[in-house]
Amino acid sequence: MGSFHLLVRKSGSLAVFTTPLSKKNIFHRTLTISLPFYKKKRTEYENIDLPKYGNLINDLTSGQGRSDRPKRFDAGCQNQPPAHEAEAKLLKNRVPLMNPRKSPQQQEIPQGPPLQIALQKNRWASVTSVLHQTMPAEQAFYLERWKQRMILKLGKEGFEEYVKNTFQKGKNFHAAMEALLLAKGNVVKEQEEDTSISSYVTSVKHVLQDITRVRALESAVQHEALYYQGLADCIADYRGQLCLIDWKTSEKPKPFLQNTYDNPLQIAAYIGAINHDRNYDFQVNCGLLVVAYNDGSPAHSHFMSFELCSQYWDKWLLRLEEFKEKGKDNATQTT
Repeated sequence: MGSFHLLVRKSGSLAVFTTPLSKKNIFHRTLTISLPFYKKKRTEYENIDLPKYGNLINDLTSGQGRSDRPKRFDAGCQNQPPAHEAEAKLLKNRVPLMNPRKSPQQQEIPQGPPLQIALQKNRWASVTSVLHQTMPAEQAFYLERWKQRMILKLGKEGFEEYVKNTFQKGKNFHAAMEALLLAKGNVVKEQEEDTSISSYVTSVKHVLQDITRVRALESAVQHEALYYQGLADCIADYRGQLCLIDWKTSEKPKPFLQNTYDNPLQIAAYIGAINHDRNYDFQVNCGLLVVAYNDGSPAHSHFMSFELCSQYWDKWLLRLEEFKEKGKDNATQTT
């Protein structure tokens, strides 16, 4: 029988080995190819102001969907994303999503304006910070690749200006949602005249029709047992069910919840915080993620039932534990 040639790349050269094959050993030979390990690059996002820009990072990352990944990568980028790792982690401390010490969900809405609790400055981690610092390697890979492409297209200063403008649009859009839900006519008129966000407002108008009994707007929430905090966009009834509502903007359609990457984890984290925060005398067990589009097309609203929120709650707890473990490791290395 003939032989096969094995080419081995080593130190920039090719070595050729000829191995004889026979009928006896052809089924007993194996060929093992080792690929270089992917080394994660440190990015400028690691030093970003996460409480301020965390949502922007999530939005930019979630735009890198599987459907638009090219088969070939640009020169200058890593050749391939890191391989998937099997998820074999188990929760060390399972804290329930609902708080048994609190009253049931259904409760009379308090008189007066919605709650708007200011975010406290303390040492507690923010939800966006936890999600960013525990971002899966593959997700970080596509975020960095997108960033490098944008810098090649716009230049470094142009990219920084793009990020700044995107953040400002998101901030203005949230302010418009707050004004609409507070029914401040003069503020609403002013926001609608802002052409940079008018299309986003148009995009969500059909969703606003189903939102009633607003209980909180742009209000801080904190989990008093797990020591994390965040800023909830809205707590209100959606089609008769009390929900944590989160507003997002996007340049690309996100018709399915899986297109939004870590956003469902963020909603689950906020719901758990509300339920364990003494500032709120009610509990929430549903979520709603609303994705508004810059072309004014109808927003996608993703309703998250209690069962679905519970699944994402467990995933959030794993990410939170990973975040705390990294903090311990960093503290050990510096001592």
